[in-house]
Amino acid sequence: MDRESQLELHRLVAVRLKEAHTRVRSLQVPEDVRMALSRKLLIITSAAKRDLAGAARRLDRFMKDIDEGRFPEGG
Repeated sequence: MDRESQLELHRLVAVRLKEAHTRVRSLQVPEDVRMALSRKLLIITSAAKRDLAGAARRLDRFMKDIDEGRFPEGG
């Protein structure tokens, strides 16, 4: 992946992570479920520092799960 593509992927992941955090905050779910979702996002954010493409794929799956109403169990 050339530098320009890498920068574009970085920008895209950053924007999508911000959108994901906003979406999680707005969900009408119990607080423990919201905290579990936030932890998942923090893990994806951390992974982006080492493996940007892998983090992008994980973020895609995370957002698909939210879109389809699949939430982690709280606690």
